[in-house]
Amino acid sequence: MALGVAAGIDEFSASPRVNQYERGKHTPDFLTLEKFGAVLDVPTEFFYARDDQMAEMLLLLGRLPQKQKGKVISFIKELVEEQVGER
Repeated sequence: MALGVAAGIDEFSASPRVNQYERGKHTPDFLTLEKFGAVLDVPTEFFYARDDQMAEMLLLLGRLPQKQKGKVISFIKELVEEQVGER
């Protein structure tokens, strides 16, 4: 319930709504996920990660300043180019 209320959901419906999201009965829309992300200090994209490694990368990348994100992207591009070159 606290998450729902902190994300701006009415306190009387917060608990049932969040419970339905957790059980998979309903899916929150993008705006709701943005609010949850802001409350939890995680990027919205985190909620769409399909595996733990991608989720961890998104969490870490989300905590970096823009300049550092550019460095990470450059590094990943180098790794991909190496991988392609090895084929």
